[in-house]
Parts: sequence; C-alpha cells; structure tokens
Amino acid sequence: MTDTFTRQTPALRRRHAAERRFQWTGLLAILIAVGFLFVMVGSIASIGVGALRQSHIGLKVFLDPGQIDRNALGDADYGRLVKAALRARFPDVRARRDKRRLYGLVSSQAAFTLRDRVAENPALIGQSPKIWFIASDDVDMVVKEEISTETEAARRRTTDKELNWIEKLKADGDIVTRFNARFFLAGDSREPELAGILSALVGSILSLTVCFFLSFPVGILSAIYLEEFAPKNRWNELIEVNINNLAAVPSIVFGLLGMAVFLNTFGLPRSSPLVGGMVLALMTLPTIIIASRAAMRAVPPSIREAALALGASPTQAAFHHVAPLALPGMLTGAVVGMARALGETAPLLMIGMVAFIVNVPTSIVEPATALPVQIFLWADSPERAFLEKTSAAIVVLLIFLIVMNLTAIILRKKYDKRF
Repeated sequence: MTDTFTRQTPALRRRHAAERRFQWTGLLAILIAVGFLFVMVGSIASIGVGALRQSHIGLKVFLDPGQIDRNALGDADYGRLVKAALRARFPDVRARRDKRRLYGLVSSQAAFTLRDRVAENPALIGQSPKIWFIASDDVDMVVKEEISTETEAARRRTTDKELNWIEKLKADGDIVTRFNARFFLAGDSREPELAGILSALVGSILSLTVCFFLSFPVGILSAIYLEEFAPKNRWNELIEVNINNLAAVPSIVFGLLGMAVFLNTFGLPRSSPLVGGMVLALMTLPTIIIASRAAMRAVPPSIREAALALGASPTQAAFHHVAPLALPGMLTGAVVGMARALGETAPLLMIGMVAFIVNVPTSIVEPATALPVQIFLWADSPERAFLEKTSAAIVVLLIFLIVMNLTAIILRKKYDKRF
C-alpha cells in the first residue's frame, strides 16, 4: 500500500501544482480587473476635479447713480457698467474686435451678478466697489493650466492679447480660484462656467421615486403570487418565461413602449419625471420579481409547513412568515434594480428627457432631465470646459451607484436571518 501511495505522489504533485496555478491565475485576473477599474475611475476623477474649482475676476465697478434708479434697481443696464469697468481696467484697448474679446473675459452672468450685489446693498450706488465675477470658460481653462499657453495661437481659442490681460490680472491679484459650489447648486447652461447638475440630479431623484413606488409593491406582490399561489399550468409558465425574457430586453425598447403608450396614447406630459419613472418601473419590474422569487425559495419549507400546521391560512403563511423572512433578498433586488435604473439613458431619451432644462423641477409633472442624460449632453459639447463637467458628473453618478449598492448590502446584512 505504501508503494502504491509512493507511485501516486508525482501525479498528486502535478494536480496540486495545477490547482495552485489555477488559483494564481484567478487572483491575477481579479487584480487586472481591479487595476483597470482604478485606472478608469482615476482618470475620470483626475479630469473632473477641475470642475470643483472656478476662476473669478475682480473688477472695480463704478455704480453710476445716473444709470441706476434706486426705485427701479432691476431696470439698470448692468452689462454696460461691467463693460465700462473692463475698459477702465485696460484703457489701452481701442479696437472694436479687441473690446469684444476684452468683454469676453468675464461670464455672461456678470451683469446679473452685479445686479444682485446692488440689490443686496443699494448703499453701494455712487461708489466703486470691487466685485468678483465668474471668469469665462476659456479664461478659466488658462488659469487652471488646462490649456497650455505655449501652444501655437492658431490652435487655441485665446489670443496672445487675452493671455497678456490674464497675466496682468493674475499679477495684480485680480484673479482667484474658488470652490465651485455652483456646480452642485445650479441647473444646466449653454455656458460651461455656469452649468451645474442640480436640475438633472433632482430629475433623477424624482424619476427614481416614481419608479420605486410603482415597481416595488407591484414586483413584490407579483413574486408572492407566482411563488405561493399561482397554479402550475401553461399560462403561468408562459408568464414566468416572459418575465425572465423581459429582464434581458434592451432598455431602449422600454423607452419606445413608454413613448407609444404613455405619451401618444395617454397624453402624459413629455419630459416629465412621472413618465420617466413609469418607464424605469417597467424596466425594473422583472429584476425585482426574479430576485424576490429567489429570496422566497431560499426560505426553508419548514417555516411554511409549520405555519400551516398551526392553523394559518396560505395567505397568512405567505405574508406573515415567508415574505418577512425573504425581505432582505427582496430589498436587495429592489435596490439593485433601482441602481440600474439610475444609470439608464436610452429609455429617457425616447420620452424626451433630453431637453435643455435650466430650472430645477419641483414636481413630477414638470419638464426635467436626468443625470445620465445630462452627462450625454455635456459629452457632446465642443467646449473644453464641458469635459471637466462631464467627468465630475460621472463621478457623482458613480458615487450614487456605490451608495445604493452599499445600501443593498447593509439591508441584507441587517435583516438577514440564519436558519
């Protein structure tokens, strides 16, 4: 017997060596996948961090009492006052083309910034206070060194004169870089320096709220019926097959369905979170039903049998005993389905949520957009500054997805019961 074991030892060594090679290969594959993930997220984050900083230009603006009526502060031509301040700052600029470029150093929002400042403190009228204005996107890119000043003039949007003006402002301390709170507190804009994600973020939250309150109860009740009460016949088997197939249907198909039924047939408001949430609910339902049925199958049959033996009805056994024990799996399926819905773009494009939305929606029937759609729109914009906005919005979307998946894990761990 010892001789037989000795003869098998080389074969066992080869088997063990092959097993170790397989384990190291699997570990290497995981490390490669994690490495690619970190490279991707790191590259996006390194670009998007620039969107968290915004350049501001300080100008002394003479608030001419002859142009500002104290009784009608909103009627004054504040843009004219800003242009006068720029000309006073660079009096050597004479040519009309150079003046247009000079006025472009500050954002188009400058006039509204000055108006708000005067409205907050009318006592400034007649004085020349230093007002900080948001710099234009081209100036912002130069200040943050995202655009090299050594590039040939024909290959950059800023001229040598503009670079000289920027250098003079920097030397005098009239250009500063501050935290860009506007990125989180403002809606979309055609000017990169003014664009924010608040309207898209609120639109996504409203759409997901509608999606959850429609898909979760319907999905849970459907799973309970199919698993506990539905008779085993051809019709129910057909339903089960279709549910499994719907989970793999491309999301754009649900968008076409929503456009045909909710918009064209029922006449619901276009581009609204209500329709967006209903379309996402249709897309999420198969995932919730499949996950809920799997969670109910994981409950030991003895729980159900014990409840029935003690006199509980099938309904009481399902809702009072089986469903509560399967709740962690149900919640996990719901959160995972919602996380998938958060990142969807195609179905929302089909129902018109690709519209340019500046104002933050306050209800589910107002026009809105969603964060993935906002990313899609910004990614298609030619301005270099929108690249930062796109990357930063992607990071925000990834953070929300991570939080939702962590929520699913925490809920499962908290309510999970060992049998």
